[in-house]
Amino acid sequence: MNEDKLHDECGVVGIYLNEKTDETKAASMAYFSLYSLQHRGQDSAGIAVSDGNEIKMHKELGTCAEVFNKDNLTSLKGHIACGHVRYATQGSMSLENAQPMLQKSKLGAIALAHNGQLVNSEQLREMLEDSGCTFLSSSDTEIIVKLIARSYKKGLERSLTDTIQVIKGSFALVVMTEKSLIGARDPNGIRPLCLGQVENGWILASESCAIDAVNGTYIRDIHPGEIVIINEDGVLSFEFGEHTSKQTCVFEYIYFARPDSVIDSISVTEAREKMGEILAAENPVAADVVIGVPDSGVGAALGYSKKTGIPYASGIIKNKYIGRTFIAPTQKERENMVFVKLNAVRSVVNGKRVIVIDDSIVRGTTSKRLVQILRRAGAKEVHFRISSPPVKYPCYFGINTPTRAELISSNHNEEEICKEIGADSLNFISPEGLMEACRQCNPEECGFCRGCFTGEYPISVPGELNGKRL
Repeated sequence: MNEDKLHDECGVVGIYLNEKTDETKAASMAYFSLYSLQHRGQDSAGIAVSDGNEIKMHKELGTCAEVFNKDNLTSLKGHIACGHVRYATQGSMSLENAQPMLQKSKLGAIALAHNGQLVNSEQLREMLEDSGCTFLSSSDTEIIVKLIARSYKKGLERSLTDTIQVIKGSFALVVMTEKSLIGARDPNGIRPLCLGQVENGWILASESCAIDAVNGTYIRDIHPGEIVIINEDGVLSFEFGEHTSKQTCVFEYIYFARPDSVIDSISVTEAREKMGEILAAENPVAADVVIGVPDSGVGAALGYSKKTGIPYASGIIKNKYIGRTFIAPTQKERENMVFVKLNAVRSVVNGKRVIVIDDSIVRGTTSKRLVQILRRAGAKEVHFRISSPPVKYPCYFGINTPTRAELISSNHNEEEICKEIGADSLNFISPEGLMEACRQCNPEECGFCRGCFTGEYPISVPGELNGKRL
């Protein structure tokens, strides 16, 4: 669907339990963890489990609630689990691309869940095909699992390091063998992955909220370029490759992550509130009320209100029951879905000068419809403020981004976009202001990928990749 939002492509989770008394506990914990990561992907879900001898898996298209039930969860018996939720890029929503990916060989089985995107997938796929490998999916995740399996005879640690040194791009991996759980994060740390402790075991997850969901304790984030192997001996950690600077995707803080998560020692809620405060300092305007576009615009709106003293109110209500099954056949109907998803509270905005805080503007269609909704509810003035800089360039590291031609900020300046969406004024936070907001939350964690704003990426990318032109 041609939605007017950026989408992170997935969330991953891994569970390792030391005690094997409750055979379905690992699968159950993986399910609850994935449920808390549902915002990262709603198109497919899957869980693989190992009982120490054999790996079993269940995955289907749909959300966690649609894919899993009591019967198929109780059939997943084992003390190790690997899970995944996925947002599919256009044209790739098929069961073959759903994860985890399972590879079996005479040396053993491997299940793998991947968040991110490889920039050298075409070359690696061609190399593997030339050596006799066949592929069932169009996903770069299958490339990774086949690379690991190909060198598995060298031992788990060596096969992992060999694989990770040839794949280029962003990756947060959860890998499971019959007896071990492994986590790995790319050398730039673009995609998040953290470690937690649960009763009688350990958990790996894309966000700390997934650890909270199973009553676990967040321990730390996996370092960029780190591999952790969890087995009956405990947690073994080692680094691969040369040390590089951390370049966490800054959109995790702006939009993707849940507000109650902590990523690389930065509270997502605190970061969004700081963005709002700096946005207010950079772009003040006289108004009567500040409102946030739910859900990710609310934190920045609270920060904007705090800085300016202009009262915050819940002026936009989101229909929580609009999901992936909501069908809008035509482009016009898809654009008008905003009227179904969002509505203004007339008593909050009627006759008032309203500041609307949103996390980003992608195509501009949502912003345009929001202005119409607010004016219909009686807003006297509508001032848009955006807690991210203009998105001008595609992402190559695991975010489903439109082409440059579809990105409104790539082809129009602030004044032109303001006129297009029908607002009384429009301003974005500056790139410097965004970085300052993150630095105020944790000065030691200030390395971020900002390629979608600047066109400068932490890893060199081809001029054209998957139809996205620079």
